[in-house]
Amino acid sequence: MVRDIQSIIGWEAKAQLDAVEGCLPDKVIACIGGGSNALGIFSHFLQDKTVECIGIEAGGEGLDCKHGCSLEKGSPGVLHGQLSYLLQDEDGQIQEAHSISAGLDYPGIGPEHAFLKDEGIATYNHITDDEAMEAFVWLSQREGIIPAFESSHAVAYLKKMKPEEIRGKTILVNLSGRGDKDMMQAKDILSEQFR
Repeated sequence: MVRDIQSIIGWEAKAQLDAVEGCLPDKVIACIGGGSNALGIFSHFLQDKTVECIGIEAGGEGLDCKHGCSLEKGSPGVLHGQLSYLLQDEDGQIQEAHSISAGLDYPGIGPEHAFLKDEGIATYNHITDDEAMEAFVWLSQREGIIPAFESSHAVAYLKKMKPEEIRGKTILVNLSGRGDKDMMQAKDILSEQFR
């Protein structure tokens, strides 16, 4: 249901990009927690073989520490009535997820993302808390757009891409939320970093 509601964003993005650039994007990048937000924008590009859809999980403090990377580090299991990849122990007990972003610290992933990963239809990667925070500051200063911590993961992935991967490419980054809700947490984190 949320995917279908969010798909309006994908429909509008595709129409606007066609009007402005006259083309499809080469890549669509979106953050994923449970995944409905990313599926909303991916849904209008998945049938286009020339478009690479890239979902970015919460790498938290690193894959060997606390994170929210269900697709990268999880295993199949059932949570909330759905079979998908979960962060769980060997007994199937759900493990706690972690992310700087409350919206990405979910210990599972929607089953449609599991299918897209298993079938090689979409690509998945991760971004750490520190990388997301750096992208949060960068976009705020560069464009005057304060992204949500969730969206900062997608921005950080774009920033990490090699120049040859993006040169001459049209890349659509989904800014799925405003960062005003994260400003108090950002202030605390940044003041701690610059002591």
